[in-house]
Amino acid sequence: EKLMDLVYIKNLRIETIIGIYDWEREVKQVVSMDLEMASDIKMAAQTDNIGYALNYKSISKRIIKFVQEQKFKLIESMAEEVAQIVLVEFSVPWVRLRISKPGALRGSEDAGIIIERGSRS
Repeated sequence: EKLMDLVYIKNLRIETIIGIYDWEREVKQVVSMDLEMASDIKMAAQTDNIGYALNYKSISKRIIKFVQEQKFKLIESMAEEVAQIVLVEFSVPWVRLRISKPGALRGSEDAGIIIERGSRS
């Protein structure tokens, strides 16, 4: 059985233009992201060397810069593009990504989507 280690980033909050309504195209809103990324941590653990680790600081900086510069209408579009950045630019084989707009739904703390892309094996 192949074991899979996960590197995660929880509640990464980014201000961006997101939404379909006219007022949403004018004002920045916060989106919240959780990422879980498949990564074999064995070499990093054995060597204690960041060079062998999936660098979550680099990933978060790249995602923040990307999302801040975009003006997506739908979080579905944002999710697909962020997932592709993680898979392609950081050579991550599998990612689970949750994106929400906190406060978007009255009476609810949070509403959004979760996608998984890539392969766990």
